[in-house]
Amino acid sequence: MNDPIPLSQVPADQVDALLDAAFGPERRGRTAYRVRAGTDAIDELSFALLADERLIGSIQCWPVQLTGADGSVAPLVMVGPVAVAPDRQGEGIGRALMARAIGAAGRDAPLMLIGDPEYYGRFGFSADRTGGWRLPGPYEQRRLLAMGAVPDRAGMVAPRVTVTA
Repeated sequence: MNDPIPLSQVPADQVDALLDAAFGPERRGRTAYRVRAGTDAIDELSFALLADERLIGSIQCWPVQLTGADGSVAPLVMVGPVAVAPDRQGEGIGRALMARAIGAAGRDAPLMLIGDPEYYGRFGFSADRTGGWRLPGPYEQRRLLAMGAVPDRAGMVAPRVTVTA
């Protein structure tokens, strides 16, 4: 398997085609899209895997934040989607992409995602500190996972607000 490359080196239409193949075109209606609406993926944490110049896997990470009832804001990085070409699933591509993104972010980075705890638990993600978190749309609480330096307090996860002077 090749090493992951920066996702920014892959044409956006190829990434969209992979995401459609992996998740279907209705993917855009999912809550994860609301959480990261209006933000751009973090280039240094988003990667692709190619095989014979074909995109077979991608991972994107997004700037989001947890806003508490008191107005406090904690920056987070939303991991995902992790997409693997349907004909290449089960080959470790998703694991390789997750390892690369986590390694680039650092094990203490405040990472979160919406996903299968049985799968993402192997990377250190859990719902231990997300019980008070909320999302702008439907989700299963047990699938709201985090790792690293994330706050253990209630709040709403939403796109990160950038303050400009």
